[in-house]
Amino acid sequence: MKFQSFLVGFLFLTISVTAQNKKPNIIFVLADDLGIDGVSSYGADLFKTPEIDKLAKNGIRYTNAYTVPLCGPSRALILSGRYGFRTGAVNQDQTGEIKPSEETLMPTILKTAGYTSSMIGKWGQLPLGPAEFGFDDYLRFTGSGVYNNTAEKTQKYVLNGKDLVLKDNEYMPDLMHDHMVDFLSKHTKDPFYLYYSLVHVHGEIKATPDTKPGTTDFKELYTDNINYMDKLVGKLIHTLDSLKLRDNTLIVFFGDNGTAGQAAQIGTVNGKKIIGKKGTMQEGGSLVPLIINWPGVIKTGAVSKNLVDAADFIPTFAEIAGASLPTNKKLDGISFAKQIKGAKGNSRDWIFTGLGNDWYVRSADWKLNRAGQLFDMRNAPFEEKLTPDSDNTKSIKEGLQKILAELDPASGVLDKGDGSGRHASNAAKKAKKN
Repeated sequence: MKFQSFLVGFLFLTISVTAQNKKPNIIFVLADDLGIDGVSSYGADLFKTPEIDKLAKNGIRYTNAYTVPLCGPSRALILSGRYGFRTGAVNQDQTGEIKPSEETLMPTILKTAGYTSSMIGKWGQLPLGPAEFGFDDYLRFTGSGVYNNTAEKTQKYVLNGKDLVLKDNEYMPDLMHDHMVDFLSKHTKDPFYLYYSLVHVHGEIKATPDTKPGTTDFKELYTDNINYMDKLVGKLIHTLDSLKLRDNTLIVFFGDNGTAGQAAQIGTVNGKKIIGKKGTMQEGGSLVPLIINWPGVIKTGAVSKNLVDAADFIPTFAEIAGASLPTNKKLDGISFAKQIKGAKGNSRDWIFTGLGNDWYVRSADWKLNRAGQLFDMRNAPFEEKLTPDSDNTKSIKEGLQKILAELDPASGVLDKGDGSGRHASNAAKKAKKN
């Protein structure tokens, strides 16, 4: 009897240790043009995101996570862990000049640890295709805001090298979800990395399959798109549960830049308006939602004020996966894997954001831009207070100047366009209009 009890205990311990030692699956959910004013767990007044909020309730919600304020350069930073002035991804056009021979992206790094990878959705302004940069599986569409066909345009997409056309009754976000389910179903045993790049909530904001027929009001349509995005996150969780993958899967929910255009005009957080929006160098351009959920590792919901830079995902995922990092290029990220697991780790003191020929370095309370202007950020994201030089701020400014001097973005790749970071064609249209 004692031997049987010992055997049962030994087997239980062995199974538990094996489960703990198994490499976790990693799912990176990237929302398009979604700032914190679109997520209710961040205090959004107009929108409810119960499925995303569940991830936060049982995970970690970060209040100081930053990326580049425009989609192409932001995605290049997320996938490479290197600032744009190093890779050339300083504007939308130059992001398309990145070469696989020069830059090692996330799937190639994780492959060294035995991970199979899939990229589903928007490939952004990155060149070539996901396969050329190491993804084993992909479904990608061209451009942004691809939801369904219109009378003017039939949408195209590529599935693992095969050019396809969206059917008239198909909704691209649902097609992406179906492919995601297919990929997960085929990889229940080996560790996988899924880069799930959502369509929502990039414009043009259109009716969803759940929208009431005849709806034309922008606010109602935008709300429907937020709701559908949240619904897809819920469906993802349900799929993981049904495949018994949930307990060994790390989920990261992140925004590629701040809220855009008309949507940025209507959203508020706890009754306050965020300063800036997508494409600007103000707080609303780069501050984005970041929620990390990992059952069995993150035991209770938490809120972290730690600074997180989009460059940090490369070293963080590599550490979690046990993957080897490239040694032939300068990486800008700092792993926060230990903090995710509840340990102290090394917290960031600053983040860097660069777009076009403008940039800044930001600490918890202060921001210094390329022009040498110092901003008091203690009431961010609702206020950025330009602060004159004084004895009280001298050491603060000198500290941030030292960081910028060490980074030296001016000696790296600069924007060959108008310096705004936008597509040259868009800049030309704006100049002609003005």
